[in-house]
Amino acid sequence: MPRVIKSAAAPVGVISKVLRILEAIQGTSSGLGLKATSELTGIHKSTAHRFLKHLERENYLISTEDGAYLIGPRFWQMTAHVNYRATLQAVARPILWDLWKATQETVNLAVLDHETVLYADVIESPHEFRLASRVGARRPLHATGLGKALTAFLPEEKKQNILKAITFHPSTPKTIMNLVQFRQELQKIRRQGYAVDDEEAVMGACCVSAPVLDAEGLPIAAISVSGPVTRVTPNQVLALAGAITSAARAISVQLGFSPRDVESANPQLPDKVSPVRS
Repeated sequence: MPRVIKSAAAPVGVISKVLRILEAIQGTSSGLGLKATSELTGIHKSTAHRFLKHLERENYLISTEDGAYLIGPRFWQMTAHVNYRATLQAVARPILWDLWKATQETVNLAVLDHETVLYADVIESPHEFRLASRVGARRPLHATGLGKALTAFLPEEKKQNILKAITFHPSTPKTIMNLVQFRQELQKIRRQGYAVDDEEAVMGACCVSAPVLDAEGLPIAAISVSGPVTRVTPNQVLALAGAITSAARAISVQLGFSPRDVESANPQLPDKVSPVRS
């Protein structure tokens, strides 16, 4: 009889500790390290370490470069109070670094916020002459590769609502300035799987961007590589597009995106990059 009671009680104790860990981490915006987790939950350090690593392996948690733990993509589906931007950034960061190493140009991560592009992460090019933005900066949807990539893959109803709200102010002489042209641009982006900003936001700058998709195939972010037109030439756009769309898909998969499941519901979702068309 004592054995039965012990075996029945043990799992409850484990579940209680796991829930305490998840609640502690969910209550922070920048995550918790092992020591802080142990102190906040009252769980012994070695036990907390074992649970954290297991939850990370199962994608309920993710770890940042600094060793902090954040709520992971698998847990997103179970709560409506997750700091998803911090999780998105932590998932994307290693992949963005690889993209930065491969291109040596400025790499950006952005989200759609109040009908504008909001920069969530920026890794600047090591070149002295480079394109740069800053985290927290905002730019218009119609003038940026990031904005175009985010808008092109939105559900039709949400896309139409956003299009109605756009005011076409020129950032440069090359900025798209009317709804008809912008709709045509969005259709092209959906076909080829990536967006290009050819001196439309900043004269002398070119940007190539692709969307990051969630488990339902909806755009929750976009990534881009930007640089001066002297280095990001038309001949290099296709190669960059391949690297960027691969990186965006890798981030998407880590966030729960399944190409096979989504393609059956959305046949226009790009699986590979199409050649650049003039």
